Amino acid sequence: MIVEAFLRWAEKAKTADRARAAAALGRAFLMARITPRERAAAAMAMTYLLDDPSPRVRLALAEVLADTPKAPRAVVMSLAEDQPDIASAIILRSPALTDADLVDLVGRGSTMTRALVASRASLSRAVSAAIAEVGEWAEVLTLLENSGAEISRTTLKRLAERHGADGDIRSLLLQRDELPADARHLLMLRVSEALAGLDLVRVAVGNERARRITAEARDAGTVSLAGSTAVAELPALVEHLRIDGRLTPAFLMHALCSGKVDFIAAALVNLSGLDDRRVRSILSTGRMHALRALYEATGLPRDVSAVFVEATLLWRRAATLPIGTLLQSVSTQLLDRFRSERLDATAEGELLDMVEKLNIAEQRQMARDCATLAA
Repeated sequence: MIVEAFLRWAEKAKTADRARAAAALGRAFLMARITPRERAAAAMAMTYLLDDPSPRVRLALAEVLADTPKAPRAVVMSLAEDQPDIASAIILRSPALTDADLVDLVGRGSTMTRALVASRASLSRAVSAAIAEVGEWAEVLTLLENSGAEISRTTLKRLAERHGADGDIRSLLLQRDELPADARHLLMLRVSEALAGLDLVRVAVGNERARRITAEARDAGTVSLAGSTAVAELPALVEHLRIDGRLTPAFLMHALCSGKVDFIAAALVNLSGLDDRRVRSILSTGRMHALRALYEATGLPRDVSAVFVEATLLWRRAATLPIGTLLQSVSTQLLDRFRSERLDATAEGELLDMVEKLNIAEQRQMARDCATLAA
């Protein structure tokens, strides 16, 4: 009877009165000292008000119910899909919304709905993953700027894949220490592509030289990344580079001459199929024939494997040198060992051309360092 009377009254009441009634109903529902029958009646009346033509009435209801986990589920879910100024109170604040509810809202909601979900004070990894999968620029940016959002490493990688071309998102991703190495490499490639595509760069140095400079900088950056990546993450980075077609002999030689031994070990494990302990044992103490067999197990031809064997032996001897001289020592000695054989037209010769470029780049960097110290 109480509900029927309220419904008859609501049909004739003014908007302001209905809004006050909506708020009163919500507060009454949350009171501890009401009977189950009274609570059910209040819930039914609030459900009726979901169809009220005035947003003011529905907003009053949302404001009362937004901060309680005890709000009627049907009412909360309906308000969460109302117009933005009403839905925002529920989506941003309601503890009654479960992770499954939020994921559903992300999947079927509008851009505004996803942005509101991304702005909640706390977000689980599951909800963050849903936003990363379907969200556009604005929602993803909101998610990354939300300090209360838990974002897994897998989700960070997915964001790098979907939005790595955007400078703002890329910057926020790169600030995260937990960003996986393979995702960091992907973002590095996006930066190099963006730079190579600048009209100023193409006009200043020409298309061909811009491509060459970009490729060399990309490889140098990848080697640097390989050296700073935690050992546990190296297999994932290696697999990423393999799938991307970047584990070339030239790149591996670059990494070896740079002393990135952990990365080289992970790459050899990936390419040869041998276990990690066996590969590391051969690299550190194996004799020449064992080293050659290891490198050839990765698919390297015999003439190229000879250069890798020599580089490995040089690295072992140079490993005791002071930091900063390892690269120059290995690359210089490697050139001295093979250049006299005049192998420029062979695969071995092409590999040594890369070593020479590496050696020149190192000498130029040393000269810059000396000039900086002198200044």
